[in-house]
Amino acid sequence: MQYIAGRFSMLKLMKKIKDGVREKNEMGEGFAANYNQYIMPLKEKLVCIGVAALAIYGVTFLFYRSHIISLIFCPLALLYPRIRTREIIKRRKYDLSIQFKDMLYSLASSLSAGKSVELAFRSLPEDLSLLYPDGNTDIIREVEYIIRKLDMNGTIESALEDFSDRADIEDIRSFVDVFHICKRSGGNIVEVIKNTSNIISDKIEIKQEINTMLAERKFEQKVLNVLPVFMMILLSVCAGDYIEPVFTTLTGRIAASVSIILLIGAYFISKKIMDINL
Repeated sequence: MQYIAGRFSMLKLMKKIKDGVREKNEMGEGFAANYNQYIMPLKEKLVCIGVAALAIYGVTFLFYRSHIISLIFCPLALLYPRIRTREIIKRRKYDLSIQFKDMLYSLASSLSAGKSVELAFRSLPEDLSLLYPDGNTDIIREVEYIIRKLDMNGTIESALEDFSDRADIEDIRSFVDVFHICKRSGGNIVEVIKNTSNIISDKIEIKQEINTMLAERKFEQKVLNVLPVFMMILLSVCAGDYIEPVFTTLTGRIAASVSIILLIGAYFISKKIMDINL
């Protein structure tokens, strides 16, 4: 009987492991997500490379009128998935910080109602589901992960520290540090969390306001970056004889190369100016 029970327990354990692996494969990552990493699926990577290659080929051909030169520059498209990955990570962190602000509001409300810290965290999924009906939202998954750690006799401090390490966001790290210090020192943790939540929420709101103010400027930046390409198309259609020396002479090729370098430099400089970190 002990042998049968042991075999049955082993089968249950293997089933849980398989279910966990299957769930991890379906979601692209486990519940303990590392927000500094994004593994781009092969299909998405091929699409990114294909789109970038077409864009590079089209722009290069527009400035050089040479299929050979355009094909030489096409391998640069292999760098785009890395750029796209950084953009996805940045966007995901920004969304997580906004969701974290909503979590702080809900946490502060529960604490003001007289709930303990653990009970306040346990009530978060129900409150957040009203704001984010999609149960696969990052902050809901993280809160559920914290609750599961509490159910396994883990401490709220270790669960929050793990979340802070994986998120690598300054606001989350600041909140966790204050929470941990308050727990150790035995202060009025409810009042400290409420005050800290208000300060961090105000900071995140300021970031949102700055991004809203920069939205128009970012749109203008994109228009100005694309405008030279449209100008080349317009001149090619309306004044082909006028710009013909650009494609047939050495001086014209050098001018086209300098123009492309300046356009690329202007794109990265303008993007760096618009990237404001608080």
